[in-house]
Amino acid sequence: MDLAGLRVVKAVADTGSVSRAADALHCVQSNVTARIKRLEEDLGVDLFLRLSRGMEPTPAGRVLAGYADRVLRLVAQARDAVAEAAGRGGRLSVGSMESTAAVRLPPILARFHRDHPDVELTITPGATETLLTEVLAGRLDGAFVGGEVAHPDLTAQRVFEEELVLAEPRAGLTTAGARHTLIGFGRACAYRGRAEMAMREAGRVPFRIMEFGALDAILGCVGAGMGVTVMPRSVVEREPWRDLLAARPLPAALGRMPTQFVRRADAIETASLRAFLAAVSDGPAVPADADVAA
Repeated sequence: MDLAGLRVVKAVADTGSVSRAADALHCVQSNVTARIKRLEEDLGVDLFLRLSRGMEPTPAGRVLAGYADRVLRLVAQARDAVAEAAGRGGRLSVGSMESTAAVRLPPILARFHRDHPDVELTITPGATETLLTEVLAGRLDGAFVGGEVAHPDLTAQRVFEEELVLAEPRAGLTTAGARHTLIGFGRACAYRGRAEMAMREAGRVPFRIMEFGALDAILGCVGAGMGVTVMPRSVVEREPWRDLLAARPLPAALGRMPTQFVRRADAIETASLRAFLAAVSDGPAVPADADVAA
């Protein structure tokens, strides 16, 4: 059993197919098949069921795929730690909700880059549920997500608290039916559930939902009078949206939501991650003109 074999097991378990695993690993299918066969002979068990529609892990295969995931993540962390120790900087992959990336992160990233210019930092935007999945899978070192997080494999640190508001078009811009049209991200977004509850509590039922994949598209359509949305006040009251949108307070039970930084509980805390978390906690994270209580 070696790292190459573990990569093959994980790839087949993740994709459910020899051909897709070969594509992911950039090799030919015969190499994947041969690796699986050698591992099964070495361990004396079948790791996968050969089905007409693909490959399905056996109970033993699921166990090995779980260990492969952990081993490969540790190897990647070890490479990064060695690079840091050798003075070559490190790598850090962080996920973030779009609203957090737009308002909260710029001053944090500026501080971090100023003090650690050699660290290769990647920011991946996404919805809360998607980001949690990516962190659990080890594809992100951590992520800024909305709401409370309780998962045995995750560590969560509260970093901000957002005031959520109902954002509507300014007077005179509203089209017919806009009060009963909710514009937002998909259901994986932490704000989506709050938005739907806010519409019901405001008596705006029935309401229709329009889903968009980009923050500026949502705010632009609200500003054009097509509907309403629920977003942090810090987003709604920044330029250029403050001149196009009106922010209405939500009931107390809906209007506050923490933003937490989550990471795997079993992950090694690298020097790059420690430095990034220090930048997060080092002073105000909102521009002075955002006018928001944090």
